[in-house]
Amino acid sequence: MTGMTDPAQVHSSALVVDTHADTPQRFVDEHWNFTDPLDGGMLNYDSAKKGNLDAQFFSIWVDPNQYGANASARRTLELIDGTLEQVLKAPDKLQLCTTADQIIEAHSRGKFAVLMGIEGGHSIEDSLGLLRDYYRLGVRYMTLTWSNTNNWADSSGDIDDATIKHHDGLTPFGKQVVQEMNRLGMLVDISHVSDKTFWDTIATTRTPIIASHSSARALTQAGRNMTDEMLAAMKKNNGVVMVNFFPAFIDEQWRLAWNAQKPERQKAQDAMEVDYKAKGLPVPYNASNKTDREFAVKIGRAPFNSLIDHFDHVIKIAGIDHVGIGTDFDGIPVPPEGIDSAADLPKVTAALMARGYTAEDMRKLLGGNLLRVFRDVQAAADKSK
Repeated sequence: MTGMTDPAQVHSSALVVDTHADTPQRFVDEHWNFTDPLDGGMLNYDSAKKGNLDAQFFSIWVDPNQYGANASARRTLELIDGTLEQVLKAPDKLQLCTTADQIIEAHSRGKFAVLMGIEGGHSIEDSLGLLRDYYRLGVRYMTLTWSNTNNWADSSGDIDDATIKHHDGLTPFGKQVVQEMNRLGMLVDISHVSDKTFWDTIATTRTPIIASHSSARALTQAGRNMTDEMLAAMKKNNGVVMVNFFPAFIDEQWRLAWNAQKPERQKAQDAMEVDYKAKGLPVPYNASNKTDREFAVKIGRAPFNSLIDHFDHVIKIAGIDHVGIGTDFDGIPVPPEGIDSAADLPKVTAALMARGYTAEDMRKLLGGNLLRVFRDVQAAADKSK
């Protein structure tokens, strides 16, 4: 493969892994199947096949504002169940995978690899037992926080909110969570965490970590993005940073426009919540996402090159061995220009190769780096057991 120069050939011959898509909300709330037509979404079986996406970590995300940060387990289990049911409904097309080798095996059999990652440590409700149960059900990474600070780790999403109780990073229990994830062989994900939580995690973990969907703060000043110092630390840790496709994280002008809309957007979301509560119903994820999408459309699409610039920057700082893809499909209101669904992923390979990256570089970026980290984390767990 090293000698290949045709981007289409390079992409189609690589094993492509995406570490973050919020599609499970659709499985549960819309009773939609992964093998159905897209119907407004960004990821389904057909679009994955067209884009040569071979393996997907589905995000198990519970809205703490809707379900309660300390009452999240039921919704977490429902989303896990919804994802597992997809495999049962289409066993000829989908395969549940819990190891790097199983991803390769599924690929060799022509099956789409289904994996799961929990987005937000509030899902464990401060219980290491629940963390272990999620692992037993097939969950293979956990993002330590979502946009909310939980009882043991600070989030970047509310770090400037003086009304929120913060912990100056990880609490002693938070460090136990990281250590237990290391022991289990569960990937530690630092997307969404505060800067201090990141550094506490780096100091605590004994295995490589991931950022499942984060971009570069040097280019776009979102607190969710990683500073150059963090990117360098990820290199030293031998982890991997998966670049997010959300325009507010990859294009500074788009981010500023999005932030300017926040009061109006919040007003629309609040009105929708009142309407649903009056009917005695929870706000479905697709309805909330639709509202965000309507506001995003007013801004327009971020330039495609903004996305490629972030891949380029992460590579320049962290190195080609420490970058990957974390699209955030079905969790963002709109992707950048040129990316409408997973079918468009080959455009990323073509654009990066146009900037001088080789076939071998792309093999690492598209999936090889994530598989390496996954193996390292699970090998360390096996040794500790």
